[in-house]
Amino acid sequence: MKTPNLTGGYPMYGLLFLLLMMTTTACSVNNQYHKGKLVWKDNFNDKKHFNTRYWSKIPRGTADWNRHMSDLDECYDMRNGKLILRGILNNEKVQDTARFLTGGIYTKDKISFGYGRWEIRAKLNAAKGAWPAFWLLAQDGKWPEAGEVDIMERLNHDSIAYQTVHSYYTHRLNIKDNPKHGSTGKIDPGAFNTYAVELHPDKLVFFINNQKTFSYPRIKTDKEGQFPFTDYKYYLLLDMQLGGSWVGNVDPAQLPVEMEIDWVKFYSFKN
Repeated sequence: MKTPNLTGGYPMYGLLFLLLMMTTTACSVNNQYHKGKLVWKDNFNDKKHFNTRYWSKIPRGTADWNRHMSDLDECYDMRNGKLILRGILNNEKVQDTARFLTGGIYTKDKISFGYGRWEIRAKLNAAKGAWPAFWLLAQDGKWPEAGEVDIMERLNHDSIAYQTVHSYYTHRLNIKDNPKHGSTGKIDPGAFNTYAVELHPDKLVFFINNQKTFSYPRIKTDKEGQFPFTDYKYYLLLDMQLGGSWVGNVDPAQLPVEMEIDWVKFYSFKN
C-alpha cells in the first residue's frame, strides 16, 4: 500500500529538509558578515612590550573613562602571546595620587581606517567597578560631531556587553531611538569572546562571536549629525577603566583586575 502524499507534491522527508534549509538560510542571512581583505593585525606576540609602531599609552584625562590612566608598568604586561591591561589599587605610588590606576593603549596618529571590519578577541576578567572597553574615535575630527563607536563595553560582573553609537545626533540632540543607537549581546564571561563592528557607507553593524547583535543605519532626516561615519577614518582604543557614574563604585578588594587581548584585526572593504 502506498502512503498518500499529503504535502502537495513533496514527500514528508523532503518537506522537512526544505524547512531545515530555509531556517538555516534565514539564520545565515541574519548573521551574515563581511570579512573583506585583511590589511592590518596585531597578535601581541612580543614577549616584552606591545608594538609602539602601532600603539601608544593613553594619557590621563578628566573624564570617567580616562581619569585613572597610567603609564606605570604594573598596568601593562605581555603574557603567552596576549596583551594584558590591568586596573590596580594604588597604595604606594607616591608620584601618583590617584587611588586607582589603569592601563590603556590606542592607535591614534599611527593606525586609522575607514570602511571595513574591526575585530578584537579578548577575555574580560571581572570586578566590581571594572569597565573594560574597545572603541573607535575619529582621527581628524571633534567629539561628538565626528562620532564614537563602542565595539564593546562590559560592566562589573555582567554576562553581557554593550555596543553603542554616539554622535552629535545622539548626544547633543539626544535622539537615541530613531534609529536605536545601542544594544547588548551575551558573552561567555569566563572565556575569550570576539567583538566586531563593520563600517559601511549606509550603516554600522555589530557582532559578538560572529553573531549579529544590531545595526545602526543612515536615515533620511533634517537633523544634524546623524551619520558622520563616512567622513572620517577611525583609530582604535583598548582600555581598562575603573569606576564612574555608569559602572558605579570600585571594590578595592576585587583588584587587580585584568583583560587579556589575544589579537586585533582590520579587514578593508575597499577593492
